[in-house]
Amino acid sequence: MNPYQSSGLAARAYATNDVETGVLAASPQMLIVMLYDGAIRAIATAKSELARGDQAAKGQALSKAIGIIDEGLKGSLHAEAAGDIGANLVALYDYMVTSLLQANLRNDVVLMDQVAGLLRELKEAWELVARGRTTHEEPAMASPERGHGPALSYGKA
Repeated sequence: MNPYQSSGLAARAYATNDVETGVLAASPQMLIVMLYDGAIRAIATAKSELARGDQAAKGQALSKAIGIIDEGLKGSLHAEAAGDIGANLVALYDYMVTSLLQANLRNDVVLMDQVAGLLRELKEAWELVARGRTTHEEPAMASPERGHGPALSYGKA
């Protein structure tokens, strides 16, 4: 028996453990960044699968992105605590989900790119918050020193 036959299994186990360790060690703000990363990667995968002609894999990738946006990002947002900003973000997430559904039906790369661009912009804002680099021009942001992100109140702070 070749001792290296299970190296693929070991690599997958290591990758899974590495992701789990990253999640366990992440701040609430970095968890949101990780969700944005996952959705962006899923859209990129969908575009690649579309280019290869694999409709089923494209649909699965877009479903993953939709799930991350709808269940992960929108589902963990406490919109009522965030007021108008939260309501606007819910509407933006709904727009993204609808756009990705349409992109899936129409094989529309432009819509996929639009949603990915919106996700990147939001991710960049959250990265700044996670690093504690807020400016005076960002009144919706709470003090990162106190362990809070934007006043959007994802999850329980």
